[in-house]
Amino acid sequence: MSRVFKLPDLGEGIHEGEVLSLFVSEGDEIREGDPLLEVETDKAAVEIPSPYTGTVEEIRVAEGDIVEVGEVLVVFSDVAGAEEAEPGGQESSDEDIKEKKPAKQAQGPPEPASNSKGPVPASPSTRRLARELHVDLADVPPSGPAGRVTAEDVKKFAEGHEKAPSEEKKQVEAKTPKKKPSVVKQEAVSARIPSPELPDFSKWGEIEKVPLRSLRRATARQMALSWSQVPHVSNQDLADVTRLEAFRRKQKDRVAEKGGKLTLTVFALKAAVAALKAYPYFNASIDTEAGEIILKNYYHIGVAVNSDEGLVVPVVRDVDRKSITELAVELADLAERTRQRKVSLEELRGGTFTITNAGPMGGGYFSPIINYPEAAILGLGQARMQPAVTRSPEGKYGFSARLMMPVVVCFDHRIADGVDAIYFTRKIIDALEDPDELFLNMV
Repeated sequence: MSRVFKLPDLGEGIHEGEVLSLFVSEGDEIREGDPLLEVETDKAAVEIPSPYTGTVEEIRVAEGDIVEVGEVLVVFSDVAGAEEAEPGGQESSDEDIKEKKPAKQAQGPPEPASNSKGPVPASPSTRRLARELHVDLADVPPSGPAGRVTAEDVKKFAEGHEKAPSEEKKQVEAKTPKKKPSVVKQEAVSARIPSPELPDFSKWGEIEKVPLRSLRRATARQMALSWSQVPHVSNQDLADVTRLEAFRRKQKDRVAEKGGKLTLTVFALKAAVAALKAYPYFNASIDTEAGEIILKNYYHIGVAVNSDEGLVVPVVRDVDRKSITELAVELADLAERTRQRKVSLEELRGGTFTITNAGPMGGGYFSPIINYPEAAILGLGQARMQPAVTRSPEGKYGFSARLMMPVVVCFDHRIADGVDAIYFTRKIIDALEDPDELFLNMV
């Protein structure tokens, strides 16, 4: 008996991935747990093992293909224990294999799914996509086998004109009292503006087309989502990190002996926690459907890491419970594994706040985009020696060279106001400017 293996659900919000590598060929004998293929999804490369022991009968994907959750990847034959129950979460049967084969007897086209006949046939990923696009599956013309609605059907329906409501729906709506919409609810679909058609750039010169996929594709999607959903406002200031840099240089070798790298980002992690505890609305998310602000009593901070493929944000968990040395060791390991694409999907999730440091690349002031659904992000620029006004104990003013670092906080204006951001930013700066204050705030 043959069995098919589909791309499993790899986590909340993941609908597709790119096939990076195939570890088997058709005709290969394989054992359960052996590497089958590698897929990159949501900024991480995931090695997927074989769910069966048997023979690789057919491979339906190739390197570089974009596959959706629930799509058939490999067909197996001579599967050991094929008569037994199949592994949890795998939809695999001979019926799936027949999708690509002609039917033995013609019975006419399947009737479209209808709510009067029960639930609309669709995969969990397609249902999730429909919810996100505010599409009623009953309105979507199916193109899959047996009247099954596919993800592509939902996308095409959402991109086209909205279907006029049925008479039954009109009657229900007429009898239903109108509810006053929440002031914070976002009608993302109806407010979406379609992208205008691009001109033919080749008319003016030579062009080259590069596929938007893998990490850059995921980044583009996340940034567009954040920018369209969150009203961004920024607050900028300067931090005098002269004393902190002196301390860092003094202790960096000691931390390096334990496998860590003592950077200004490590100190920023602790300074951010002090500010987040004092101003919890920056450690939050907004639920527009429920009209609620979700305050998080844990401190998992994402740190933007620049890799060859683009920017990736792994998460350092429980920053408030770890020492400077522990954070330096953990962040160095996490950043290195991220650059090598060995970080796990779980290590990219669950962040409550994000820090991005453009200083090592020479960046100054900039306005980072909030990592949705978080409420704020901290941007650090390159610390540079600058003349600064000083005041002696006797009250006399003068100038001295100080190491000044740009600090930028971008925040969700639905949750916090400008005055909150000023106080929040000053709390971070105070901690960075005074190492004693920073360490006194450590838990």
